[in-house]
Amino acid sequence: MVRPEAGVAIALIVIFIFFAIATSHTRFLEFNGQAAWLNIASQLGIIALAVGILMIAGELDLSIGSVLGASSIMLAIGCTLFGINVWVMIGLTLATAAAIGLLNAFFVIRTGIPSLIVTLATNFGVSGAALGLSRLLTNTTSTSMVSDPLANAVFAARWGQASISIAWWIALTLIAVWVLRRTAFGNWIYATGGNLDGARGAGVPTARVKVTLFVTTALAASLVGIMQTIEFHSGNAANGQGYVFQAPIVAVIGGVLLTGGYGSGVGIAFGAALYGIISVGIFYSGWNTDWIQLFLGALLVSAVMVNSQFRRLSLSVR
Repeated sequence: MVRPEAGVAIALIVIFIFFAIATSHTRFLEFNGQAAWLNIASQLGIIALAVGILMIAGELDLSIGSVLGASSIMLAIGCTLFGINVWVMIGLTLATAAAIGLLNAFFVIRTGIPSLIVTLATNFGVSGAALGLSRLLTNTTSTSMVSDPLANAVFAARWGQASISIAWWIALTLIAVWVLRRTAFGNWIYATGGNLDGARGAGVPTARVKVTLFVTTALAASLVGIMQTIEFHSGNAANGQGYVFQAPIVAVIGGVLLTGGYGSGVGIAFGAALYGIISVGIFYSGWNTDWIQLFLGALLVSAVMVNSQFRRLSLSVR
């Protein structure tokens, strides 16, 4: 009960049981029904995991939406219009995303401007550049592409309705949990978000921590953009804007404090799973999908209050 993910774990169980009962007349509990919410949770979860860990370090990245869209259209245009090998374009796409992450980190660290402002500006700038260049080169904001079999297997394989993004999500979550719990870098992340000046005084390389996490967040968004482009054989510069606020919301629901210094990889994964269950559960129940926003709003407010209580409980026990 003193773990950061305790609150969202309880909510996850309650919401799953609720929708299992509410959709008992449908195929929600069958393999395809479970695969549907896992597919949604996995792609959101990959981005939310990186954003949530950055939030633990005391910063926020809202440029993820534009990085995803820019990665998507860049990959498609490179392969289709210029005939570049798909693996070369994947490397160039990831490198471009890393450069955007470095740019965000540079402005946040060097200028002291809040990361909310810096990354929001980056989101508009990168999105505008992606849309403008796409129209300039192709006269449209979306471009089709054809990948090779190996890239399809790595980024877009499916087993029935289940996407390989689920395997990516699980693997990356396990890595994140190990880093946060078992490594010095994980301690640095908590220290940087918990008390920046104290961490610096203790010799923690806070600038290096923030640079690494900003780059990781951009790479996570780019990875999801690559997956979507290869899976649907089309790149779209407008993709990804929904993740701008969904990812931080999922992280907060998963136990991450907005003030930094507290949270867990497991909790963020549970938050993404909760979002996926609500999204698909409402669809299977036959309700208007607009209710998703109501559920998310209620969960966000509840999560902030409940997580604060669990944090106080955790500190009192320790």
